[in-house]
Amino acid sequence: MRLACPHCGDRDSREFTYKGVHLAPPGGDWGPAWDDYLHLRDNPAGETRDLWYHDPCGTWAVVTRDTVTHAVAGSIPAREAR
Repeated sequence: MRLACPHCGDRDSREFTYKGVHLAPPGGDWGPAWDDYLHLRDNPAGETRDLWYHDPCGTWAVVTRDTVTHAVAGSIPAREAR
C-alpha cells in the first residue's frame, strides 16, 4: 500500500507508523463520553480517517482510506484536520 505524505509525496506504507482512527476527543470532564472514546470504539468497514506518523520526515498525517479495499483517497497534515 502506498500513502501520500503531505510533505514528501507518495511513499511506501512501510515508512509510516499507524496510530489509529482519527477521532476528536469529547470535551469536558471525565465521564461516560470519555470512557466510550477510550474503550468502546467501532471497527468500521469502509472509509475512515486514520492517523499515521511518517518516520523519515517526522510528521503526522491524517489519511483517508477504505479499510475494505485499502484504497487511499488522500491525506492532509494532521494539524489541518478537524
